Amino acid sequence: MKHIYKTVFSLLLLLPISCADYLDIVPDNVATIEYAFRMRATAEQFLSTCYRYIPDHANPQSNPALFGADEWWFSQQAYANSWQPWNIAKGEQNKNNPRVDYWRGANSGKPLWEAISQCNIFLDNIMSVPDMDEEEKNKWAAEVKFLKAYYHFYLLRAYGPIPIIKENLPISASGEEVRVYRQPVDEVFDYIFELIDEAVEFLPNTVTDESTELGRITLPIALGMKAYMRVYAASPIFNGNTDYKDFKTPDGLTFFNQEYSDEKWQLAVDACKEAIDLAHLVGYKLYKFQGSLFTTDVSEETELHLTIRGIVSERWNSEIIWANTNSRVTNLQSWTHPRALSPNVSGSASSGATGSFGVTKKLAGKFYSVNGVPIEEDRTWNYSKRFSLRMATDEDRYRIKTGYTTAEFNFDREPRFYASLGFDGGTWYGHGRYDDENPFFFEGKRGQLGGKQQAGWHSVAGYYAKKLDYYTNTNTSSSDYTITSYPWPILRLGNLYLLYAEALNELNGPSEEVYTYVDTIRARAGLNGVEDSWNNYSTNPTKFTTKEGMREIIQQERTIEMAFEGQRFWDLRRWKTATYELNQPITGWDVDQTTEENYYRERVLFNQKFEFKDYFWPIREYDIIVNRNLVQNIGW
Repeated sequence: MKHIYKTVFSLLLLLPISCADYLDIVPDNVATIEYAFRMRATAEQFLSTCYRYIPDHANPQSNPALFGADEWWFSQQAYANSWQPWNIAKGEQNKNNPRVDYWRGANSGKPLWEAISQCNIFLDNIMSVPDMDEEEKNKWAAEVKFLKAYYHFYLLRAYGPIPIIKENLPISASGEEVRVYRQPVDEVFDYIFELIDEAVEFLPNTVTDESTELGRITLPIALGMKAYMRVYAASPIFNGNTDYKDFKTPDGLTFFNQEYSDEKWQLAVDACKEAIDLAHLVGYKLYKFQGSLFTTDVSEETELHLTIRGIVSERWNSEIIWANTNSRVTNLQSWTHPRALSPNVSGSASSGATGSFGVTKKLAGKFYSVNGVPIEEDRTWNYSKRFSLRMATDEDRYRIKTGYTTAEFNFDREPRFYASLGFDGGTWYGHGRYDDENPFFFEGKRGQLGGKQQAGWHSVAGYYAKKLDYYTNTNTSSSDYTITSYPWPILRLGNLYLLYAEALNELNGPSEEVYTYVDTIRARAGLNGVEDSWNNYSTNPTKFTTKEGMREIIQQERTIEMAFEGQRFWDLRRWKTATYELNQPITGWDVDQTTEENYYRERVLFNQKFEFKDYFWPIREYDIIVNRNLVQNIGW
């Protein structure tokens, strides 16, 4: 064996290298690392191992950003405490056995220190592979450098200051050398950006073979994620966060910089612009539904709804820069789809869809009015009567079933409301029924086809995440729900547009360029621009003219546009608004009721609490005891 390593796991002690998939090919009595890099084929298996540590973004049991905030809620009786991210949302994170532990790799979290160790092994050995040319070796090394940066960032985002693991420790390392320190957050960010900058020199603009390489790291992915990370580094959680002035290393260094820096926003602006320019050059553009054999004669409104639904669910569409091919949106679709839509050919619920994951009324309230402003700000939208009942007319037929009575809350909302959310009386286009003059619709009251059947098979809040449900999935019988799977999109162009607008606004306040990038997203969603909408409909018509007002607009725009995509959980933390947003009751309609009058009463499902300490996860207490060089996060 050429080298023997010890890797740093969450215990931060000397431990042997973890077994990985590539070891399955190693015969007895052969040095594993030497064997893994003896030829291109085995080195490629090791490369795949480095990729397999990417967190499973589509798995609600392991991605804290799905159920860890306030977008979704479900039945306590059905799921109890088995879903780790939901336990975080309920304020049950702890230091003895942390939920979704990516430090150690426990409770549905992947072992990201192990991932970094495997990346280090790859980088130490890839140049020795005999049957590869220099260009390919450099390309693979660049991919792994990016992955190493991403794993460091994922840990930084979750835990705050972390150790920097530039290389694995040799077998001769002393016990004290192994007991590594957490580093100030700016030093960690600097190392992350250094790795990405080293990688971009050798990354291609596109993959060579889409049939086998989609999801592999390319230059647009690296620059796009660098832009996201730059915005994160400039955000209040990491930029002049004086709440952490007493949080220091054992040597007395402050973990968080105490001086706010405009330069960080300038770096974010530059990184976003570079990423967007390259994306445009390569051919990425905002997705627009192009029609299909199923949709030969549908209205413009239905086409708009399909555009909004397809942004995420249309595989490898023109907007998706990076998607996780190892994280397929399959089960998540069955959980976010009602057990039945009406009219159902069998007249009964489908056993293939569970309808278990409900969207909160709070999240539904974030979507704008039809005029493109918050419903509580729209001077033409009767917010005080939002719980009143109203019957849908023929003019509503592409959004709500004609003649159906539902709440005013569900009327006169923006297109993303109807495309993203399923609700009682709301149409649900597709799924085997492609005539938008006679589509499926959802009935959510108890006793109706899609209403509450038992503890788990319903939305406890009355809303569903229709946005994630691909429109050709079918549930036309009681025995099956056929799903079209797609890879989870980690980064898309629309996200970069909003990040760029945010960075520009934070640097210099509102400008035509800020409005342009926000308005481009709004136009795709069927809305007028910010200036027009606020001037004509808002009770606060000058809101968009100040940095603070435009910040609020951009943050709500991100909440709506990026709903259910795992962004809000992290956005609330980087903005330091979680202590407000996640300290409000989780509510929904009274889904136990059978009549409109009783169903449309707001019911408190949970009194959510978020403390200052919850901005970052705790390190397991045992790990702190074993390695006294570590410092526990504040409050834990």
